[in-house]
Amino acid sequence: MPYNCTMTAAAASAPFRVVHTVCSHDCPDSCAVLVTVNAEGRAVKVTGDPAHPITQGFLCGKVAKYLDRVYAPSRILFPLRRKPGAQKGPRPRGREHEAFERITWDEALDAIAARLKNVAEEFGPESILPYSYAGTIGVLGYGSMDRRFFHRLGASQLDRTICSEAGGVAWKLVYGKKLGTPTEDYRLAKLVVAWGANIHGNNVHLWPMVEQARRNGARLIVIDPYRTRTAALADWHIAIRPGTDGALALGMMHVILNEGLEDREYINAMTFGFEQLAERAREYTPERVGAWTGMTAAEIEQLAREYATTRPAALRLNYGVQRSENGGTAVRAIAMLPALTGAWKHRGGGGQLSTSGAFKWDEDAVHRPDLALSSSLKRLARVVNMCELGRVLTDEQAENQNEGPGTNGPGTGDGPPVKALFVYNSNPGAVAPNQNAVKRGLARPDLFTVVHDLFFNDTTDYADYILPATTFLEHTDIQGAYGHYFLQLSQKAIEPPGEARPNVWLFAELARRMGFNEPCFQDSEMDLISQALAIGDDGHATRPEMHHVTLEDLKEYGHIPLAFHRNPETHPFQPYLSGTLPTRSGKIEFYSETLAAQGLDPLPAFIPAAESRFGEKANRYPLEFLSRKADNYMNSTFANLDGHREMEARTSQRLEMHPTDAAARGIADGDKVRIWNDRGTLDLTALMNANLPAGVVAGKLDWAKLSANGSNVNALTSERLTDIGAGATFYSNLVEVEKI
Repeated sequence: MPYNCTMTAAAASAPFRVVHTVCSHDCPDSCAVLVTVNAEGRAVKVTGDPAHPITQGFLCGKVAKYLDRVYAPSRILFPLRRKPGAQKGPRPRGREHEAFERITWDEALDAIAARLKNVAEEFGPESILPYSYAGTIGVLGYGSMDRRFFHRLGASQLDRTICSEAGGVAWKLVYGKKLGTPTEDYRLAKLVVAWGANIHGNNVHLWPMVEQARRNGARLIVIDPYRTRTAALADWHIAIRPGTDGALALGMMHVILNEGLEDREYINAMTFGFEQLAERAREYTPERVGAWTGMTAAEIEQLAREYATTRPAALRLNYGVQRSENGGTAVRAIAMLPALTGAWKHRGGGGQLSTSGAFKWDEDAVHRPDLALSSSLKRLARVVNMCELGRVLTDEQAENQNEGPGTNGPGTGDGPPVKALFVYNSNPGAVAPNQNAVKRGLARPDLFTVVHDLFFNDTTDYADYILPATTFLEHTDIQGAYGHYFLQLSQKAIEPPGEARPNVWLFAELARRMGFNEPCFQDSEMDLISQALAIGDDGHATRPEMHHVTLEDLKEYGHIPLAFHRNPETHPFQPYLSGTLPTRSGKIEFYSETLAAQGLDPLPAFIPAAESRFGEKANRYPLEFLSRKADNYMNSTFANLDGHREMEARTSQRLEMHPTDAAARGIADGDKVRIWNDRGTLDLTALMNANLPAGVVAGKLDWAKLSANGSNVNALTSERLTDIGAGATFYSNLVEVEKI
C-alpha cells in the first residue's frame, strides 16, 4: 500500500508530522519525498518514500541535502527593486544585495504591472517575453497561471526547446508517442545499453534495476564520449567521438542486416519503410563508421552482434545525444534499433528516452490559449525560440545560423524588439547558449527585467525587480514523470520562509493588477489540479490512463500508478508490442513521410556537424568541447550551495584534457589555461584525463559569477539549432586551448 499521508487527530497533535511531497527538479526519477515537520512548522528531515516502487526510500545526493537549500542563509526572502543608479551586471557573490532595496509585494506588483502595461501600449504586447523552463516540472509550477497570464496579455510565446525537444520530436517521428520500457523492468534485461545516459549521476533510481539485472548475469555497455560515473562502472565503455552517435547506430544496422540478425516477424507486423532503411544502412559499413566514431570495425561488429542476439536487450537513451547539430536524426536512428531487432517483444527489452507521453494532462484547460483572443492582438502571439535568447535580445545575427521552427523573433523581422523579459524557473544568464550575447542583451538599459527565483544568480545580476520564489516543500502541485509511470500529488509541507510566493499566486496577482477579470485567474491550486486531471462529475479523472484516479486517493496515497501499470506482474506494460500507433502510417516508422513532406530526408543519415573535427572550422579550432553537466547540480540549480560544490570540487573550474592534446600545447596538469573560440573565452585549470577521446576537452557547467573571468562554458556554445525540433546544440562546439 502506498504511504498514507493522511493524519489522524492524534498525529496532528504529535510533535512531528510527515508530509508526502514530490521532487520537482528536472530529473526523470520524480521522487516521492517524505518531509518531516516539527511542531514549530520547520522541516527537519527529507527522505525518499520507501513505498514508492522507483524512489525505494532513497534520494540522490542533490536532494538528500535539500534542507540546505530550503534554509540557506543566502535565500531571497523579500521582493527587491534595483536601487536608482545601480548598474546592471555581475557583482561579487554575497554582495548582490548592494544593488537592491527591499520593497513590499504590493509595491513590486503594482510597479511591474504598470511597466508591462506601458511596454505593451508603446511597443505592442509581443515586445514582452516570458522566459522559463524546468526549474520545476510540477504541472502547476512549470506552466499554468503563467501561461494564462501571458496569453491574455498577448506576450510573445516561448518555444521551450533548450533541453529535450530534438530528441522528443525524433522519438515521436518513429513511434508517435513518448513511451518506454518501465523502469522496474530493466532488472529483467540481459543487456543494458546506456547511450549518452549517465544513469548513476542523473537517473540514479534506475541504477538498482540495472544492478539487479547484472547480478542475474546482464552486461552493461555505456556509449559516451566522457567517462561518467556510469561508464566507470560498465562492463564496456565505448568512448565515441562527440556527435557521431547517429553514424554508430547506422553502422550497427548495417551489421545486423548484413548478418540476418533482424526480427522479420516483428518488422513485418509493426514497422513501415524497412526496405528503404535497409538500403540506406548498406552505405554505413563498419570501416566507414569507424573513421567517424573512432571505433574499430571489429568493435562496431561486436556491439551490433551483442545487441541483436541478447534477449532481453534494453536501451536507456538520454538527451545528451540530441544536443548536437544532427542530434535529432541521431535519436531517430538509435530509437529504431529495438524495432529492428524486435526487442520490444521481450519484457525487460526495448528502450526508454522518456515516459512523459503517458501523462495526458488537459493542457488547454490549464494553459487557456483561448485567452489570447481577448488580448489586444486578438490572436496567438509570435513564437520565439529560447535557444536564441542572445540574438533575440541583441538583434545580432547568430553565426552560421540555421533557421528552424519557432525561430521567428527580433533579428528575423517578425514583430517588435523585446523590451521586457520575465524570467522564472530558469537562469538564462548561466544556461542559455552564446552567453556573451545573452549578457549583452540583459545589460541593455532599456530592457525591463523581472526575475522570480530563490537566490541571486547570473540572471538576477541584470534584474530590475527580483521576486522570492518557493521550493517544492512550500506549495501544492501535481506531477507525472519522464522516467516512470506514477502520478503523484506534492502537498505543501511548510509555509514559505519570509515572503516567498509560488508561481500560481504570483501570476494571479499580476493578472488582477492588469485588470484581467476572467474568472480563471481566481482558480486555486486544487482547481488547477482538477482541471489538469480533467476530473469528471463522478470525481474521477476522465483520461483513460487516469480514469481510476480521484483527488481523495491522491491526497491519501501520494502516488498512484497509471491504469496500464497497476498490476505489472500479472499484466506487464510493453509499449509498441502490438496495435496501431499514433504515427502517419499507424506503425513504427523507419521511413518518415512526415519529413519527406517537409522536404527533409525521410531516412536517418549521418552528416558531420559543422562544428566538429570533420568541418572546415576545425582548421582554426581543432578541439571538440564537451560542456558537461555536473552530477551534483541540476544545470545551475544547487551550484551556489557550498555542500554541493564540495561534492564537485575535483573537476570544478577545470578543463579536462587528453595528455596528448595537452603535451602538444605545452600544458601540464594544474596549469592555468585559456579556452576560446569566436564567441568567447574562459579561463580554467588543466586537469589531465586519459579517458577522454583525443581531440576532445571537457568542462563543467557552473555559475558564471563563480568563475575566474565571469563566464561559464556557455560563453563558448552557439545558438545554432538542431536538425529536428529546433533545440540547442551545446555539444557541437569547437575551441582552441593555450597555456596562460
